Amino acid sequence: MSSAFASWSDFFAMGGYAFYVWLAVALTITPLLLLCIHTVLQRKMIINSIIAQQAREARQKAARARREVE
Repeated sequence: MSSAFASWSDFFAMGGYAFYVWLAVALTITPLLLLCIHTVLQRKMIINSIIAQQAREARQKAARARREVE
């Protein structure tokens, strides 16, 4: 089995189509990376809002219990 390119510079040149090939690679990888970052940030925001909501509900329940005791 032989390599399709004789050297690394030939590989990066892509037979004269480097601009189009690497542009396509960049335009594929960039949105995928942005999607991954957005997903992680969105997940953190959702988890934090759930934690805040649960804490708020616990405070409201405790306040109701105090009012009933008084």
